[in-house]
Amino acid sequence: MRHRVLVAGAALAIVAAACSGSADDNPADPAVATTAAAVGNATPTTAEPGPAPAIGVLPEGPSALDTSSADEFPPPLVDPGDILSGGPPPDGIPSIDEPVFINVIDSLDLLQASAPVVALEIDGDARAYPIEILVWHEIVNDTVGGVPVTVTYCPLCNSAVTYRREIRGVETTFGTSGRLFASALVMYDRATESLWTHFDGRAVVGLLTGEELEAISSPLLSWGDFVEAYPNGKVLDPAQTGFNRDYGRNPYVGYDNVGSEPFLFTGITDPRAASKQRIVGIELDGEAKAFTLEAISGGAATATNATVGDTDIVIFWKAGQSSALEAGSVDDGRDVGSVSVFLPVVDGQALTFTADGDVFVDDQTGSQWSGLGEALSGELAGSRLERVNHLDTFWFAWATYSPGTELVDVAG
Repeated sequence: MRHRVLVAGAALAIVAAACSGSADDNPADPAVATTAAAVGNATPTTAEPGPAPAIGVLPEGPSALDTSSADEFPPPLVDPGDILSGGPPPDGIPSIDEPVFINVIDSLDLLQASAPVVALEIDGDARAYPIEILVWHEIVNDTVGGVPVTVTYCPLCNSAVTYRREIRGVETTFGTSGRLFASALVMYDRATESLWTHFDGRAVVGLLTGEELEAISSPLLSWGDFVEAYPNGKVLDPAQTGFNRDYGRNPYVGYDNVGSEPFLFTGITDPRAASKQRIVGIELDGEAKAFTLEAISGGAATATNATVGDTDIVIFWKAGQSSALEAGSVDDGRDVGSVSVFLPVVDGQALTFTADGDVFVDDQTGSQWSGLGEALSGELAGSRLERVNHLDTFWFAWATYSPGTELVDVAG
């Protein structure tokens, strides 16, 4: 059979719940078998440079959904044996390929204020993708501000990443492969059916092995913060996804538990923190640094002035966002807050920050700033800080992809 399903007792039921829906969805019937692969050194390798590929042309050949060892494939960046079936077949967890949006101003009561959303703004086009929808679909293929994007969310590694869905100048869409690498979503592109790791946007098996997608900053925010920042924005409409899902219900109840282990992760977690410790991961100047949630949070808001590589940054944390993966309802999880990371420089002036209630104040001018990096009042009113890409995720996932990372914990 083409697709394998790893039988993993109760854990499999979690993933099966996320791909179940009405009969109208027409999901393929998965075959059931047992996989005995074990992840040793799961860290992805780097492809050797080769001839520059032709722009506007993608290769044709075998699908990595069918085979991992075709002669036409470049050497894989990960051991294909470490890519495990998570249960559903390809597209068993269906992406949303024709998203429909409604105006925020007309939908203020669509979600609770604390509900988590992926926030994406490109050239003035601001859109919110509720996690209560993404937890059932994991991928939304969209065009925002004229840019073709794929918005991805992996419940098992608790991370949201957005990529430009163009490869060598060719636009494509992405779907779920039904497979996991180090307990994280593996996507496939529909142009060549190569396999891509959600976490870093690299093709790791297939015709496009070695290609990388361009990441676009898309932080997780609370619905209340998104509404305040983007009253003229849009939100993905749960009534028009094209699928029948119980949006609002969390199919991964209890998964955000620091005392538990991740599903189908057979590697060795870096012992400096628990596998499911929530962290904020940042890579700059060739260096990686992770901050535990406890190290950068507290009270109504917290500002953390730090350095990654040779670059000064500031991390804004603001209370008010629910954990999507804890309670029976996505909205009812504990408060984990929202994180944004910025370069603390305006017109060449370096700034440092503190928190005052739920706003942020720079020490140099006393201007007040929102959690999204906009000066609300004071000498710098109207100024905006440049956003730095970061990842809200679990420690096991970050440490897998950035094994030499520095960890900043409460004591550090």
